[in-house]
Amino acid sequence: MGFDRDALIAACRARPRVARVVVAQVRGSAPREVGAAMLVWADGQSGTIGGGTLEHDLTLAARALLGTGGDRLTRHALGPDMGQCCGGAVQVLTEVYDLERAQALAADLIARGPGPEPLAVTRIRAQARGTGQLPDPRLIDGWMVEPVARRDRAIWIWGAGHVGRALVDVLAPLPDVAITWIDSDSARYPETIPHGVTQLPAADPAMLVRHAPAQAEHLIVTYSHALDLALCHALLGHGFGFAGLIGSATKWARFRNRLRDLGHSDAQIARITCPIGHPELGKHPHIIAIGVAQDLLSLAQTPQRNMSSLA
Repeated sequence: MGFDRDALIAACRARPRVARVVVAQVRGSAPREVGAAMLVWADGQSGTIGGGTLEHDLTLAARALLGTGGDRLTRHALGPDMGQCCGGAVQVLTEVYDLERAQALAADLIARGPGPEPLAVTRIRAQARGTGQLPDPRLIDGWMVEPVARRDRAIWIWGAGHVGRALVDVLAPLPDVAITWIDSDSARYPETIPHGVTQLPAADPAMLVRHAPAQAEHLIVTYSHALDLALCHALLGHGFGFAGLIGSATKWARFRNRLRDLGHSDAQIARITCPIGHPELGKHPHIIAIGVAQDLLSLAQTPQRNMSSLA
């Protein structure tokens, strides 16, 4: 969880002022964790701090603040103040940004608050510089400290058909994911490409495999079995963190034979997961995408396991 600086700048480019509402501190049970944030503008919003009464009331308060500017740190007892069942309490920081202020934010660690910078915050900065490890979001001595969000989990989606689009719909909102989306026909892409997604049309997609990071995760969902096979062959030669292929058991049996003929060992071939998702739940593109997302999230928690063991 981090400060999505790019999303804030993009929002400020499209409108004069944007309020950012972030959970600064949690005591007891609360809808979201410290660092959860939403952006609010006059006629819309994005992101969430948990929904329900807390989000509704703070959205209205943020819109009111757009006219006057300024920042506000408020405390909310979720039960007594708002009638919510969580029972805890939160402190929430609401800040109003225009484009100039958003672009002036630091690119790695954002710390701000009233008065001179506290010594504890200075120490956090020094530790981050010395170790290269950014801290978790926190409120300390009245100052809010947040690392800038890094989209450092590389996911390459091969194919912009129905399943490819569904995968992008489901995966793109995840805060740490950087998606590269490849297809041989630019007409297959939707008109609007989500934030955090790089559109990469290519006449011969398999030629792009060599440009993928060694630990990238790959989801192969193209229109062509021949292209699917070429991508599997190229990925086995290149290396990857994970590779998954859409298809049936019959398709995968044929692919295994062809990949053996291309010189790959059974152990290498077994690193590719096919089918992806949870076929027993259905074949609707978004059902497939939800199953894949579940497995990718599980894989992130247990990196030593092959995704085939999670199906």
